[in-house]
Amino acid sequence: MAEQSSLTSLLIVVVAAFLTPIVLNRLRLQVIPVVVAEILVGIVIGKTGFDLVQPDMWIETLSTLGFLFLMFLSGLEIDFSMFANQPKAASKQRKEPNPFIVAPLIFVAIFALSYGLSYLFVVLGYIDNAFFMTLIISTISLGVVVPTLKDTNLMETTIGQAILLIAVIADLATMILLAVFVSLYEPEHGSTWLLLGLFACGVVFYFVGKHFKRRSFVETMAKGTVQIGTRAVFTLMIVLVALSETFGAENILGAFLAGVLVSLLSPNKELRHQLDSFGYGFLIPIFFVMVGVDLNLRSLITEPTILMMIPLLFLALVVSKVVPVFLLRIWYDTKMTLAASFLLVSTLSLVIAAAAIAKRIGMIDETMEGALVLVAVLSSIVSPILFKKWFVRPKDEGKIDVSLIGVNQFTLAAARELDLHRYDVRLFHTKREDMERTGADDVFSIVHIADYTKETLEEQGAFAADIVVAWTGNEKVNADVALAAKEQGVGRILVLAESPKQVERLNDEGIEVLSVLRSTSSMLRASIESPRVARMMINKDTTLHEVAMNNPDYDGIPLRRFPFMGDCIIVRIFRENEFIVPHGDTELQKGDRLIVTGSGEYVEQLRHRLEKA
Repeated sequence: MAEQSSLTSLLIVVVAAFLTPIVLNRLRLQVIPVVVAEILVGIVIGKTGFDLVQPDMWIETLSTLGFLFLMFLSGLEIDFSMFANQPKAASKQRKEPNPFIVAPLIFVAIFALSYGLSYLFVVLGYIDNAFFMTLIISTISLGVVVPTLKDTNLMETTIGQAILLIAVIADLATMILLAVFVSLYEPEHGSTWLLLGLFACGVVFYFVGKHFKRRSFVETMAKGTVQIGTRAVFTLMIVLVALSETFGAENILGAFLAGVLVSLLSPNKELRHQLDSFGYGFLIPIFFVMVGVDLNLRSLITEPTILMMIPLLFLALVVSKVVPVFLLRIWYDTKMTLAASFLLVSTLSLVIAAAAIAKRIGMIDETMEGALVLVAVLSSIVSPILFKKWFVRPKDEGKIDVSLIGVNQFTLAAARELDLHRYDVRLFHTKREDMERTGADDVFSIVHIADYTKETLEEQGAFAADIVVAWTGNEKVNADVALAAKEQGVGRILVLAESPKQVERLNDEGIEVLSVLRSTSSMLRASIESPRVARMMINKDTTLHEVAMNNPDYDGIPLRRFPFMGDCIIVRIFRENEFIVPHGDTELQKGDRLIVTGSGEYVEQLRHRLEKA
């Protein structure tokens, strides 16, 4: 019977973890991080809610492994390659700070202010140890900061790198200080100096890994059923976890250090993807659901002093970040500075770890642990929402305005595929026609108009765009819209036309004509004659992209000396009326149009570096 109960509880937790992202997606609650939603679901099925889950060895073991893997992936999130190639000069229109100078200064200010605020909680009698509360207030969640910066396409901007570097320093420093805290306040743990032995072992493992990484036999064994890279990563993590306990540190420090070492060794994207899939697909959701299951919010309601502490602690998190980050106000406006500071308010994993450790050594009780975790959950919900609400890109990184005339399966698909960080897309349509079913109004700006006449479109601002696409169901209407756009001086006009008469008429006007029939037949022929080329054209990660070279810092630099990023490759260079097959000695010139291929992330990094004037 005990085994049956064990399996039932594990089944409930696994099913809850599986359904959580699906429910988030269907309810369009993507602003809430999935890990936070998993904690909330755990609260519903746990002690606070229906009490459906009974703790046992299986769940405890998987939850602990999930926690260790979460700490490992937190270390892996620190992508040191992001800071390897910095732009030579700041933007000519606006001076910007050096992230490597500003970020450490801001973190020192955050930590000092957190230390001062922690004494407020000591004076009020909520806790006896100011050092512990300083760790709670000063830590920052990389697991919230990194996805938010990626979603908003800010990783390669100066402000984005400053935010990221502050979070990285906070994550590293607070993790190390948590190990120091344990060694100082838990008698059975060893001396703080023994931690140096753990870091020395980490240095040795790094050089050993670097030595074997490029060996041919390792690359051979990394494929097939051997997967030596994955085995090496798990071995490293378990070894460092065991060593951390041997040296008297918390096991999570060993897991975190393993992630940092793997990140320094620059694993390939496939290995990173495998580790993320295993962690966030199985172990980590179990851990976060169990965090919610173990939370007993009912006990918080019966403790008025704890209820008063929750808003005070949240306010301390805000003050400790907003005041130091306001240093960025020297270079950025108030709204952008506040957005950056509120993103750094987020805190989750390390608070959960610190609270569990403090409870274990008797420094806090279960009610206080629940309050700390609850505040961490609230900060992870509120901070990305406020960041996305307040953050506005600098004006010199403006978008390309696109007007799509006609809403149908083609224009909607194209609008969804366009990078909304680069393009401001508006669709114009005469009828609503199933917009509720497609949900397009929630994603794009759809303007519903009476007709497609020149006067109506001009009145609605359809021609106030860099690119106009005429793609209605009527070929004559498309031609009339395209010619009207040309009269209004639109830079680029794309029009759908099939009949030879309309195609000839539009070509004579210098308008770009698109044909579904010709495009489909050309793709079919390419699929028959050159299937790999055809797949390359439709594969999102290997398709061709056009990048403008406007950055004077790289004018005249040979390609062999250009600091390429990632797997991005230049296929052709268009210069005025000629195209160039690039080689190592080809020099980039301002005004070049580069045809490149590679993963979307690296193409965007290259675009950001080259297109800024």
